Amino acid sequence: MWGLFVVTDDEVSKGIAACLQSGRSRAEQAAEIAERIRAAGPYRWTGLYDVDLEGGTVSNIAWSGPSGPEFPVFPITQGLTSRAIATKRTVNVGRVSEDPDYLTALATTQSEMIVPIMAGERVVGTLDIESEQANAFDGEAQKRIEQYAALITSLWKKER
Repeated sequence: MWGLFVVTDDEVSKGIAACLQSGRSRAEQAAEIAERIRAAGPYRWTGLYDVDLEGGTVSNIAWSGPSGPEFPVFPITQGLTSRAIATKRTVNVGRVSEDPDYLTALATTQSEMIVPIMAGERVVGTLDIESEQANAFDGEAQKRIEQYAALITSLWKKER
């Protein structure tokens, strides 16, 4: 029930760390982490994705929000995710309707942030956050979400 209360960054980080040490399956851990991150802010949807550079695809492994992803698997050359993969940097779009790379997932999404998950110099996954509010991710929110992304890199070191 922690999603009903204001959750501090430290509580989210501790919850993520405990989840990663729980011994549960990768899928179960990813689902809990997606929920914890979504509930930590005014975010309507959170997803974690695998990036297969050789196969050229991005695949959802877990999500939290009102519905599953519109595109559970898509080419690495599409969407805002393609920009995050190519640049190896966070993509933070305050008004997705104004960005030609945006792939519509939920009609009411106003802003989206994609954080690449790195293994050395290689993008192995992404953390995707969406909000119904325009410009939902200021510099502090971006820094916080990037810290969460850094905490969860071990999900991509576990057996798939």
